[in-house]
Amino acid sequence: MSVAEEIKRLHELHQAGALSDEEFAAAKARLLNNEAPAGSGDISRLRRSRNDRWLGGVCGGLGRITGVDSWIWRLLFVLFVITFGFGLAIYILLWIFVPEDELIGN
Repeated sequence: MSVAEEIKRLHELHQAGALSDEEFAAAKARLLNNEAPAGSGDISRLRRSRNDRWLGGVCGGLGRITGVDSWIWRLLFVLFVITFGFGLAIYILLWIFVPEDELIGN
């Protein structure tokens, strides 16, 4: 969908009362600045976090692109390890194959 079509759709939602003036202005600004809304994570942007990490930073990275707190991801991985046993394997694979955040300002 093009930016013009998305703005038109936002305008229609605003006219229908589904968006407030502030929400409409913020969404329009995000579209014009090519910013993705929070939680609309593109899996290709997944990076292991350097700041929000306990082990490999996988849960911190998942939390950043999904908009879900990293502690919830940690809890899910622990539950998968306890109940199904494959949570550890998934975490290790993500730790190996997901690149780490790049250092900014070296």
